[in-house]
Amino acid sequence: MIMRLLAALLLAVGASAASRPNIVFILADDLGYGDVGCFGAKDILTPHVDGMAATGLKLTSFYAQPICGPSRAALMTGCYPLRVGEVNNAKNGHTLPHPEEVTLAEVLSKAGYRTGIVGKWHLGMGPGCAPAEQGFQSGYFTPAFNGATRDIRPKASFPFLRGRDEVARVIRTQAEMDTITGDCTREALAFIRASQEKPFFLYLAYHMPHVPLGASRAFRGNSARGLYGDAVQELDASVGKVLAELKSLGLDANTLVVFTSDNGPWTDPQIGDHGGSPGPFRGGKMTTWEGGWRVPCVVSWPGRVRAGETSDGIVSMLDWFPTFARLAGVKTPSPAGPGITVDGIDLTELLTTSGARSPRETHLYHNGARLAAVRHQRWKLVLSRPAGGQMPYMPGFVTSHLEALPADGLYDIVADPTESTNLASAHPDVVKDLQTIAEKSRTELGDYTGPGGGARFHEAGPRWPLAAQPKAAK
Repeated sequence: MIMRLLAALLLAVGASAASRPNIVFILADDLGYGDVGCFGAKDILTPHVDGMAATGLKLTSFYAQPICGPSRAALMTGCYPLRVGEVNNAKNGHTLPHPEEVTLAEVLSKAGYRTGIVGKWHLGMGPGCAPAEQGFQSGYFTPAFNGATRDIRPKASFPFLRGRDEVARVIRTQAEMDTITGDCTREALAFIRASQEKPFFLYLAYHMPHVPLGASRAFRGNSARGLYGDAVQELDASVGKVLAELKSLGLDANTLVVFTSDNGPWTDPQIGDHGGSPGPFRGGKMTTWEGGWRVPCVVSWPGRVRAGETSDGIVSMLDWFPTFARLAGVKTPSPAGPGITVDGIDLTELLTTSGARSPRETHLYHNGARLAAVRHQRWKLVLSRPAGGQMPYMPGFVTSHLEALPADGLYDIVADPTESTNLASAHPDVVKDLQTIAEKSRTELGDYTGPGGGARFHEAGPRWPLAAQPKAAK
């Protein structure tokens, strides 16, 4: 049904194949703002990402989501995860988009792009949900993350697949984990070489530096930040190999490359120095503070993207969907199809016009299904929430002491990026304005009490079945 809808109603391709760029989206996993040289790291060397920033555009207020699955769903759908319809009408901590959802890969594939995924998928493998069924023509990927503990569990195994079922490789040992970045880079280069005859979209979703960490022998012991730094430096070297391959094939001048992270660094004491740095920000992965959401992001496209500039405008993971669709020549009111709401905003002018301002002024922070904060322009309102309660629609995760807040807090996020000084009492008018935005969001998208009017559902039956049990979240 999805592909028939796309074929009949969705796309009008208004640019020739020759004028449309290749797109390479490189996504690190759990990489912190303070883990990249051009964003302030002093003890990890990232010359290739730094070079992208020096000759391209650095985005210093780029927001992902606070955890893996929602961030990838935001990229693939251009929507806040609360809007995305999921399998069984559920609302999961790690978003599982329904097969009826329109993905970025489907849009680009229908627009004539060759689409490939290399690395981590983590958006479900049920019927209709695997990459090959969500628009990717080529794949070498793990269904989910590479692990959830500092060390590899003895009985754990993480398979790489081609297509849906063919096991290309299984990661069981530390030695195998050490080669995971190199393996993905090899597959990415092979995809690029095989895709030169038409525009292509490569989604290169590296597993590092998510625990368990891995780094090949050539990078072990090279960083001042231990194994974590080694993994990041190999990741940077891999970015360099991708850029070099594009240049050697004469594709660099017509290829847009984005490098970013899916969320902030894991700062759990159980993983210690195997986690990253949020840089100047408060909090980390799974928190609502800036350290969990604001991640490094650089964009390169020689001759097209602003060269050597920095933008501090608000940009969201949601925004790549409409941006890439426009660059691919998709001309519809919504790149996902008639009547399908997309929350992303086209960034083309921001990327290509010197000194341009971001079209986005507002960003919503959801943690699980809870609306936890709102940013509008320079102001961020962090909404009150308890400590220690089960997070709604996020089984297995709890609201930690880092998230506890007895009353709403207002922060000037430009002057006070560490969110140290609560200005709520000094600016009640600003608080009221942001509370109004929050209420509109709850009406449209929902909150921990249940879905909003704009949330999508593709099946009969209860909507967000857990919505009848919100008491633990109060």
